[in-house]
Amino acid sequence: MPKVTMPSRSDLKRTWEFVKEPLITVAFVLIATTAIARPYYIPSGSMEPTLQIGDDVVTAKYAYGYSRYSLPFALGPSSAHRLLERIPKRGDVVVFIPPSEPGRNLIKRVIGLPGDRVQMMAGRLWINGKELPLKPAGTAQMQNADGSYSTVPKFTETLPNGVTHSILKWRDNGFMDNTAVYVVPKGHLFMMGDNRDNSLDSRVPVDAGGIGYIPVENLVGHAQVILGSVDYLSASGVWAWPAELRVARFFKSVR
Repeated sequence: MPKVTMPSRSDLKRTWEFVKEPLITVAFVLIATTAIARPYYIPSGSMEPTLQIGDDVVTAKYAYGYSRYSLPFALGPSSAHRLLERIPKRGDVVVFIPPSEPGRNLIKRVIGLPGDRVQMMAGRLWINGKELPLKPAGTAQMQNADGSYSTVPKFTETLPNGVTHSILKWRDNGFMDNTAVYVVPKGHLFMMGDNRDNSLDSRVPVDAGGIGYIPVENLVGHAQVILGSVDYLSASGVWAWPAELRVARFFKSVR
């Protein structure tokens, strides 16, 4: 029977020295992406003009505390409350995981907080019985799914807490422009895209292709800054991406 030789202390020490730095690096990356920040790529135009297709957004994961959705693969028990929980403010742009699609990250703007009454009438947004101020702000270029651009009206909307942000709105008679009153349940948020006529958001129930109300537990983080941006839809291939970099969007704050 062959003799089993146990590794010596010097062998173990050499092995540790060999794997120490890679392990520390992996641990740091896991901690950083779980607890501090993580980049997210924008694949659609539902948040135009604030975010464009091809933006790479850094999200602060500590902003609202932590839940199982802060962990890789949403490991951990479900809970109605987050560790170090902080409720977002109206106007925050957040990354979250819709309950209907647990493997998908979405990004929208927080419009309604728990208890709020939200409604669309003739294309205008109402919160708690008051119509939000909407000021014309010229036009913007909206990118279509085929890479082409359309010129659409842009407006500045003011939320009840004084936060202002830009939206795109080119009609007032779509199926999301006249709705019933949505009463945001306890522990949930009402999300909307800034591209109001091109966003299946909390105005649309899950069974109709929307996302419904979003539990606070499902928040991932607060979008803070655009790390980089490339107009890949206009590029002829990966080799052409450098020519389509949107340098002016690099390190731009998300507001």
